[in-house]
Amino acid sequence: MSVYTYASDEVRIIVGGVPISGLADGTFVSVARDEQAFTKVTGADGTTSRAKSANRSGSITLTLSQTSPSNDVLSALAVADEETGAGVVPVLIKDGSGRSVHATDAAWVQKMPDAEYGKEITDREWVLDCARITNFIGGNTAQSGSSE
Repeated sequence: MSVYTYASDEVRIIVGGVPISGLADGTFVSVARDEQAFTKVTGADGTTSRAKSANRSGSITLTLSQTSPSNDVLSALAVADEETGAGVVPVLIKDGSGRSVHATDAAWVQKMPDAEYGKEITDREWVLDCARITNFIGGNTAQSGSSE
Protein backbone atom coordinates (compact mmCIF):
# COMPACT_ATOMS: atom_id res chain seq x y z
CA MET A 1 0.00 0.00 0.00
CA SER A 2 1.36 3.40 -0.97
CA VAL A 3 1.18 6.47 1.23
CA TYR A 4 1.34 9.84 -0.54
CA THR A 5 2.20 13.03 1.27
CA TYR A 6 1.60 16.69 0.51
CA ALA A 7 3.53 19.28 2.53
CA SER A 8 2.34 22.88 2.23
CA ASP A 9 5.70 24.16 3.47
CA GLU A 10 7.32 22.67 0.37
CA VAL A 11 5.30 24.77 -2.07
CA ARG A 12 7.72 27.33 -3.52
CA ILE A 13 6.47 30.59 -4.99
CA ILE A 14 8.98 32.79 -6.80
CA VAL A 15 7.85 36.19 -8.11
CA GLY A 16 10.34 38.20 -10.14
CA GLY A 17 13.17 36.05 -8.77
CA VAL A 18 12.15 36.67 -5.15
CA PRO A 19 10.86 33.81 -2.93
CA ILE A 20 7.48 34.65 -1.40
CA SER A 21 7.05 34.02 2.33
CA GLY A 22 4.54 34.81 5.06
CA LEU A 23 1.76 32.82 3.41
CA ALA A 24 -1.67 32.90 5.02
CA ASP A 25 -3.21 29.93 6.77
CA GLY A 26 -5.56 27.94 4.53
CA THR A 27 -5.45 28.43 0.77
CA PHE A 28 -2.43 30.65 0.09
CA VAL A 29 -2.10 30.31 -3.69
CA SER A 30 -4.49 29.55 -6.51
CA VAL A 31 -3.93 29.44 -10.26
CA ALA A 32 -6.72 29.81 -12.82
CA ARG A 33 -6.93 30.07 -16.58
CA ASP A 34 -9.22 32.72 -18.04
CA GLU A 35 -10.77 30.39 -20.63
CA GLN A 36 -11.32 26.74 -21.38
CA ALA A 37 -8.79 25.13 -23.73
CA PHE A 38 -11.62 24.07 -26.06
CA THR A 39 -15.18 25.27 -26.67
CA LYS A 40 -17.69 22.58 -27.62
CA VAL A 41 -20.63 23.10 -29.94
CA THR A 42 -23.21 20.40 -30.62
CA GLY A 43 -25.61 20.85 -33.52
CA ALA A 44 -29.30 19.91 -33.71
CA ASP A 45 -28.34 16.63 -35.39
CA GLY A 46 -26.01 15.69 -32.51
CA THR A 47 -22.77 16.42 -34.37
CA THR A 48 -20.20 17.83 -31.99
CA SER A 49 -17.32 20.07 -32.92
CA ARG A 50 -14.80 21.91 -30.83
CA ALA A 51 -12.78 25.08 -31.26
CA LYS A 52 -9.34 25.33 -29.72
CA SER A 53 -8.60 28.56 -27.87
CA ALA A 54 -5.16 30.14 -28.19
CA ASN A 55 -5.81 32.05 -24.97
CA ARG A 56 -3.56 30.73 -22.19
CA SER A 57 -3.88 33.82 -20.02
CA GLY A 58 -4.97 33.57 -16.44
CA SER A 59 -4.41 34.73 -12.91
CA ILE A 60 -2.53 33.76 -9.79
CA THR A 61 -3.94 34.71 -6.41
CA LEU A 62 -1.53 34.90 -3.48
CA THR A 63 -2.90 35.23 0.04
CA LEU A 64 -0.34 36.60 2.48
CA SER A 65 -0.47 37.47 6.13
CA GLN A 66 -0.59 41.21 6.82
CA THR A 67 2.81 40.77 8.52
CA SER A 68 4.49 39.12 5.51
CA PRO A 69 7.62 40.84 4.19
CA SER A 70 6.51 39.71 0.72
CA ASN A 71 3.80 42.40 0.82
CA ASP A 72 6.69 44.86 0.36
CA VAL A 73 7.91 42.96 -2.72
CA LEU A 74 4.48 42.90 -4.35
CA SER A 75 3.78 46.54 -3.43
CA ALA A 76 7.10 47.60 -4.99
CA LEU A 77 6.20 45.72 -8.19
CA ALA A 78 2.78 47.36 -8.32
CA VAL A 79 4.22 50.84 -7.78
CA ALA A 80 6.99 50.28 -10.33
CA ASP A 81 4.43 49.10 -12.86
CA GLU A 82 2.15 52.10 -12.31
CA GLU A 83 5.05 54.56 -12.51
CA THR A 84 7.24 53.07 -15.24
CA GLY A 85 5.61 49.92 -16.63
CA ALA A 86 8.49 47.88 -15.16
CA GLY A 87 6.34 45.57 -13.04
CA VAL A 88 6.00 42.61 -15.42
CA VAL A 89 7.89 39.64 -13.99
CA PRO A 90 8.10 35.85 -14.27
CA VAL A 91 6.40 33.67 -11.65
CA LEU A 92 7.10 30.06 -10.73
CA ILE A 93 5.04 27.90 -8.38
CA LYS A 94 6.33 24.41 -7.60
CA ASP A 95 5.05 21.77 -5.22
CA GLY A 96 8.29 20.37 -3.78
CA SER A 97 6.47 17.38 -2.29
CA GLY A 98 4.90 16.55 -5.64
CA ARG A 99 5.06 17.13 -9.36
CA SER A 100 2.82 20.18 -9.90
CA VAL A 101 4.39 23.21 -11.58
CA HIS A 102 2.82 26.49 -12.72
CA ALA A 103 4.80 29.15 -14.58
CA THR A 104 4.46 32.38 -16.50
CA ASP A 105 7.01 34.69 -18.08
CA ALA A 106 4.76 37.73 -17.76
CA ALA A 107 2.74 38.52 -14.62
CA TRP A 108 1.82 41.83 -13.03
CA VAL A 109 -0.12 42.99 -9.99
CA GLN A 110 -3.71 43.54 -11.09
CA LYS A 111 -4.34 46.04 -8.27
CA MET A 112 -3.21 46.67 -4.74
CA PRO A 113 -5.18 44.49 -2.30
CA ASP A 114 -7.71 45.94 0.06
CA ALA A 115 -6.16 46.63 3.46
CA GLU A 116 -7.89 46.06 6.77
CA TYR A 117 -6.58 46.81 10.24
CA GLY A 118 -8.07 45.61 13.47
CA LYS A 119 -7.42 43.67 16.66
CA GLU A 120 -6.46 40.51 14.75
CA ILE A 121 -3.93 39.95 11.98
CA THR A 122 -5.68 39.88 8.61
CA ASP A 123 -4.70 38.63 5.17
CA ARG A 124 -3.75 40.48 2.01
CA GLU A 125 -4.99 38.96 -1.26
CA TRP A 126 -2.80 39.77 -4.27
CA VAL A 127 -4.10 38.96 -7.75
CA LEU A 128 -1.49 38.71 -10.49
CA ASP A 129 -2.69 38.85 -14.10
CA CYS A 130 -0.69 36.58 -16.40
CA ALA A 131 -0.26 36.79 -20.16
CA ARG A 132 0.28 33.05 -20.55
CA ILE A 133 0.33 30.37 -17.85
CA THR A 134 1.67 26.87 -18.31
CA ASN A 135 0.36 24.31 -15.85
CA PHE A 136 1.25 20.76 -14.95
CA ILE A 137 -0.93 19.41 -12.18
CA GLY A 138 0.72 16.29 -10.88
CA GLY A 139 0.35 14.02 -7.91
CA ASN A 140 2.48 13.80 -4.82
CA THR A 141 5.37 11.57 -3.93
CA ALA A 142 5.01 8.18 -2.28
CA GLN A 143 6.79 7.94 1.07
CA SER A 144 9.97 5.88 1.10
CA GLY A 145 9.28 2.31 2.06
CA SER A 146 5.97 2.22 0.24
CA SER A 147 5.52 0.61 -3.13
CA GLU A 148 4.98 2.66 -6.34
